[in-house]
Amino acid sequence: MSWLPNLQTETPEEGYQLAIKLSRMAVKLTQPDDEARNKMRPGYASNYDSLIAVSHVVAVNFQTVSQANNYWR
Repeated sequence: MSWLPNLQTETPEEGYQLAIKLSRMAVKLTQPDDEARNKMRPGYASNYDSLIAVSHVVAVNFQTVSQANNYWR
């Protein structure tokens, strides 16, 4: 089974968690080497520009999930 069978969620909170998962999977698929990702983590973990960029990516993914769920109407 796929890790992403669809974008449907029951609640906005579940949708937000899915948006985070989409964002994390993008990083994992872009850099599949766990060791390399772990080496890079300290460089962005304390960099406010990087953290703001992460927030933006999650927000864009949440917008996509929200649209797919008709904004939970």
